[in-house]
Amino acid sequence: MNISDSLLPEFDIEMENTRKVLAQVPEDKFAWKPHEKSFTLQKLAVHVATLPAWLTTTMKTEYLDVKAPFPQFPITNRKDILDLFEMSAAEARKTLTGASNEDFGKPWSLKSGEAVVFTMPKVAVIRSFMMNHLIHHRAQLGVYLRLNDVTVPGMYGPSADEDK
Repeated sequence: MNISDSLLPEFDIEMENTRKVLAQVPEDKFAWKPHEKSFTLQKLAVHVATLPAWLTTTMKTEYLDVKAPFPQFPITNRKDILDLFEMSAAEARKTLTGASNEDFGKPWSLKSGEAVVFTMPKVAVIRSFMMNHLIHHRAQLGVYLRLNDVTVPGMYGPSADEDK
């Protein structure tokens, strides 16, 4: 079995769950943040929307330097966030389906300037650095929604807002 065939069902479920959360982001609360050190709701939502692109980056490069500038996207409303997510997720899915087992076994590194933070096989990077990272920040976004009294959609069953 190709590794991509085993990752695709999980990828598809997590993208659908992410889409549901991003669809709830309230535009009138973009500047809100729960703490001085926290991301704004808008910045967190944009981060979540772009995380699927990290799969594409992982598969098409040998490393990512976190000190290098990241692309910035003009976001003025929820539709912009959802469009960014759809583009990111579609390209990631295409990359995932086109990858060979050999591609997944190649090493990939996260760097901070000249320092190597970690090196792992690309399949492990996709599971931890992309998928788990996405789920982590999506959950944070769910807390942001709850704290703003916005409906939180269920991920793996109904949420408290859906359980009637």
